[in-house]
Amino acid sequence: MRRYVLTGAPGAGKTTLADALHRRGWLVVSEAATDVITAEQARGVTEPWCAAAFVDTVARLQRERREVPGPPGSVQIHDRSPLCTLALARYLGRPPGPVLNDEIERVLREGAYQRQVFMVQPLGFVTPTAARRISYRDSLAFADVHEQVYRAHGHELIVLPAAPVRVRVALVEEHLRRLADLPPDEAEGGPDPAYLT
Repeated sequence: MRRYVLTGAPGAGKTTLADALHRRGWLVVSEAATDVITAEQARGVTEPWCAAAFVDTVARLQRERREVPGPPGSVQIHDRSPLCTLALARYLGRPPGPVLNDEIERVLREGAYQRQVFMVQPLGFVTPTAARRISYRDSLAFADVHEQVYRAHGHELIVLPAAPVRVRVALVEEHLRRLADLPPDEAEGGPDPAYLT
């Protein structure tokens, strides 16, 4: 199975893009952090990202979703990965927990995600939600941390510019078709093992 990651700034339209790809028949794995936040807020926790165990909870859910088997040779598109969770921990100024550290070590060792990662560029604004309370300026800084983390772990970023959803969908599908033709050693993950967190 080939797992590709969508990443980028909060509010850049990443989840909208993932939903559009799902409607076109792609296997899409939804973002864990948003689901953790939504579940905790439903329990009355207004800012779950402040909890010490938050990043480990997200990493644990990402692992559970990644381990769901799919058809042999299939493609999955993941709305974020444990490296995004590492970027989140760094942005929040806290050390990654043991679950997140184990996940990062594991996905790098196993090449769980493809080396090519789709970096969704900001749209020029952020629409606040209960789970997204970040300014546009801060979202750009957060996106920079994501870029640094992915590059440091040997990933190639495929930039998806600010554009209508249909244009972004077409770009992703074009890249996926091209990547499917690459030899396995070029298309599959080969991150730098120097993954120190």
